[in-house]
Amino acid sequence: MIPSVYERLHITPGVSAVIVSLALMLIAGFAMTRLTSKLRLPNVTAYIVSGILLGPFCLDLVPRGVIDGMSFLADIALAFIAFSTGEFFRISTLKKSGAKVLVITVLEACLASALVFLVCYFPLGLDLNFSLVLGALAAATAPASMVMTIRQTGAKGDFVDTLLQVVALDDAVGLVAYSVAISVAVAADTGSFDLLSVLRPLGVNLLVFCLGGVFGLLLKLFLDGRSADNRLIVSVALLFAFCGICTALDVSPLLGCMAMGMVYINTTGDERLFKQLNYFSPPILLLFFVRSGLNFDLGALVNTSDAIGGVPLVWVGVAYFFVRILGKYGGAFSGCLLTGKDKRVRNYLGLALIPQAGVAIGLAAMGARSLGGSAGTALETIILSPAFCMSSSAPRARSSRSIFRIRIPTNSRTSRPNRSRTRPAVRKAKLSDSSSGSTPSKASCPLTVRSIMRTKRRFRTPPKSTMPRSTGRCRLKGENDDLCHA
Repeated sequence: MIPSVYERLHITPGVSAVIVSLALMLIAGFAMTRLTSKLRLPNVTAYIVSGILLGPFCLDLVPRGVIDGMSFLADIALAFIAFSTGEFFRISTLKKSGAKVLVITVLEACLASALVFLVCYFPLGLDLNFSLVLGALAAATAPASMVMTIRQTGAKGDFVDTLLQVVALDDAVGLVAYSVAISVAVAADTGSFDLLSVLRPLGVNLLVFCLGGVFGLLLKLFLDGRSADNRLIVSVALLFAFCGICTALDVSPLLGCMAMGMVYINTTGDERLFKQLNYFSPPILLLFFVRSGLNFDLGALVNTSDAIGGVPLVWVGVAYFFVRILGKYGGAFSGCLLTGKDKRVRNYLGLALIPQAGVAIGLAAMGARSLGGSAGTALETIILSPAFCMSSSAPRARSSRSIFRIRIPTNSRTSRPNRSRTRPAVRKAKLSDSSSGSTPSKASCPLTVRSIMRTKRRFRTPPKSTMPRSTGRCRLKGENDDLCHA
């Protein structure tokens, strides 16, 4: 147990406990990636598993006070995730595929939310307000899982560009839907439901989006002419400041940070800042996902909650898991079919949208604070349990190469010319030379080591026709003397 462990190490439950807990979380997350890499699973799965093992329901090595005190990691992690996602909202790219991406996003997000709401409210008989919030959370996708998996695989191509844009818009749609649903649920519970309670969250999110754009312009102004270290310091400071403002307004920083990154990349075209933040953010993302695993309540899955309808949470989690997958895949497939996307994108885009971790967990934590009581605990448990399974179903490190159309650099073995293709070209070049008598071009006669050596052997000695005629007696044919005498 925690008290005995910390007392044995003479660690008081204060600053020392926080530092030791952070070290344990970092080490456990890194160590677990050594195992998941062998299983071809993304690092996000390793981080969540590490949190479950360190949490109060397994080894119990991290105090509950430390877990509760690190709630700010969700806002900071979402800020970095959303800012890096804003890089892919270039105006030039949106002009080419913006309408298609919007159609795909609306179809897959709305279908997933509608199916989850209908299944939770009618067959399972859950509370109406709780079903609305749960259905709204089903629209969100895990940008952190996608970004980390894409970084891990080095994936590029049309599929990745479409996926990142869909994920970013997906989270924006999910955030707006969640804001409306949670406002309706809270207003219905308090008995003060009116039109203003629905319109207020929309106005707040619009305000945060515009404020994020202003911060993007400030970022451009402050980073002009700065060194690499100062660029990193200023950008992190502005992201933290924006998170603080969003926390004061009790709203998620996701949409605003996304606008911040979008404005910065379109006004500057600077990709170096995003690369710097990509090197800075991995420890923060690791701590965020490990903390998510620490909050996972295994015992609550088998319990029932009268606040949501008296259904065991495990059945709600299973239904949420499979129904959301059906909605995501069906909506993405239909959207790609309507927009004329490539067959490969149409078949695999829905599978890539299955993971759900960071954004949904962060919004569920905010919803738990808003709902309170057993309903809030049930909401966080239901979202966290499928999130682990969905993060595990993210595209695997090796298998995603075929899905993402990765451009893998060729090594020395694969970069060798194919002899079956080179030899016919050489033969063709020889035939053309003999027929036309002209010198072959560089395109029709590739230089190879064999052809160069053959040329050297041929012209090692000048031909007899080009030898100068001597004025004296030369050897006759058949004589033993090989030299000409003057």
